[in-house]
This record gives sequence, C-alpha cells and structure tokens, in this order.
Amino acid sequence: MGAFVYILRCGDGRYYVGTTRDMLEKRIAEHNAGVFGGYTAKRRPVDLAYSQSFENITDAIAAERQMKGWRREKKEALIRGDLELLTLLSKSRRTR
Repeated sequence: MGAFVYILRCGDGRYYVGTTRDMLEKRIAEHNAGVFGGYTAKRRPVDLAYSQSFENITDAIAAERQMKGWRREKKEALIRGDLELLTLLSKSRRTR
C-alpha cells in the first residue's frame, strides 16, 4: 500500500506537514472539512503545497518527522523545487 507525505499551506499562511495512506485528495478535503480538529481545523482553508509518494507508510512518516523539524525557509525551498537552496540550508544546523 502506498503513502504520501504532504505540506499544506493554511489559510493563515502557516504550513502543516502530514502523512496519509489514503488518497491525497480525500485527505485534503478532510482537512478542509475540519474532520480532524486540531491544527488545520482552526486555519482553514488549506491548499496542497507539496506532496511526495512512498511505497510504505514508515518511509512517509520518517520524511514527515524530518520536515516537521525544518524552518519555514527550508520548507519553502522544497515547495518551490529550489534544490540548490535546499542543499545549502541542509548544510547549516542553524537553518535546519
């Protein structure tokens, strides 16, 4: 069964990182409907900013944990596909 890690851009401009085994579109709709409560329910609407597929959920969860530790600048570099900046930011501990 496949899985996804995803980054949502919330209505207040913040980012939310999550994972799902479900269809990605379904999961985003659930966030927008407030099904989960919590972080995204108070920051709707949300839009998909980035997603990556994995063959198994454990890999998706590992990527989620890593991305949750990143600063905004690094998440935005990933979203833009700016691999050069992402690499530079990865080399510095201060910019995790």
